[in-house]
Amino acid sequence: MPRAGLSHNAVVRLACEVVDAGGPRGFTDLTLAKVAAEAGVAPPSLYKHVGSLAALRREVAVIAVRELTAAGTAATVGRAGADALRALAHAWRRYAVEHPGRYAATQIGADPDDPADARLNEAGAESVQVVAAVLQGFGLPEERLIDAIRAARSSVHGFVTLELGGGFRMRHDVDQSFDTLVTMLVAGIEALARNDHESSPPRSPR
Repeated sequence: MPRAGLSHNAVVRLACEVVDAGGPRGFTDLTLAKVAAEAGVAPPSLYKHVGSLAALRREVAVIAVRELTAAGTAATVGRAGADALRALAHAWRRYAVEHPGRYAATQIGADPDDPADARLNEAGAESVQVVAAVLQGFGLPEERLIDAIRAARSSVHGFVTLELGGGFRMRHDVDQSFDTLVTMLVAGIEALARNDHESSPPRSPR
């Protein structure tokens, strides 16, 4: 039965439900036909609310990135340094497990030269700022911040991607393994900050 009050926002929200229902591949496998079936309408009816599948995928990505940013922000409020990084990593993993399809959508990089990607680019920048604020608490020099952001993102993303894909089959506590990963990540960021400070030339007295 067709859903009453179908609108642009309603279609995007339905698409978010569809991608999560599809698991880790839900975002990749998203089609207008699947959303239309969920809405109880024919696929052509969606074009009154979204211009194309590409536009719909972009809208889902914007929502997902903003949700992930909000989760990270809430988890790190009032925390600093290692405590903040641990909280951020666990917030990312929790979001990925609860919203596997939407989490996959957060990995889509916006094209900075495409006006259609402006909102996604803005949402991505806000997400990076949250991570940067956490990592700056380690005293990292500005020139190493991007390296640290990429390291943190890659470490957690690699783990949760394997976890969601059923890659951890050994009889060993996955939560403990994730805690170990985060401990190693914290130690690595601390070492990076420490080594950079130790290698910096002393300032000349004035």
